[in-house]
Amino acid sequence: MKNKSYIGISFIVLIFGIWAVPKIVAKFQKSDLVTIGPVPSFELTNQNGKTITDEDYLGKVYVVEFFFSTCPTICPKMNQNMLKLQQEFYGNPQFGIASVTINPQYDTPKVLKEHAEHLGVKHYNWHFLTGEQEYIFGLARNGFNLYAGENKKVAGGFEHSGLFALVDKEGNIRCRKDKFGNPIMYYDGLDDKGVQDIKEDIKKLLEE
Repeated sequence: MKNKSYIGISFIVLIFGIWAVPKIVAKFQKSDLVTIGPVPSFELTNQNGKTITDEDYLGKVYVVEFFFSTCPTICPKMNQNMLKLQQEFYGNPQFGIASVTINPQYDTPKVLKEHAEHLGVKHYNWHFLTGEQEYIFGLARNGFNLYAGENKKVAGGFEHSGLFALVDKEGNIRCRKDKFGNPIMYYDGLDDKGVQDIKEDIKKLLEE
């Protein structure tokens, strides 16, 4: 009788193991998102005066934008869409945002802190970053391949992309494919669909 009980328990354990293992394996599988390449190394100062580097984001899925606090055109829309991402992933320690100013002469840590408070930033992994202007321009253009530059002829005096870069936990820039099977590279930070797409893909990367 005792042997039969052992056999029964062993059978249940075996069945549970067969059922559970695929679920565990699936959780750690790579998603179908394309790997563009490693994020460039960087060292900047956040709104609290703390040095933040790319290594501080390792182990986190994060979104990168280039903006400036006095931008009168696309930045307010970009920031509002970042707030949507904050709301979606608030409280998740594996999620983060890097908002890098392209007007560091004005956007000091104090100014960025006030800007963050005005926006309603609450996520502790959302850093507003500043540094030397040419360093930041190089980071945007050569590191992320996102245009940023000074232009006195445009409103606000600066030009930049409205795109968001998505970075995985290992520090790789990732993206989805378009309907033709081509990598989209970056996500439109001004478009509702772009924001919805990046939300979905952040969730995929968090599961990796």
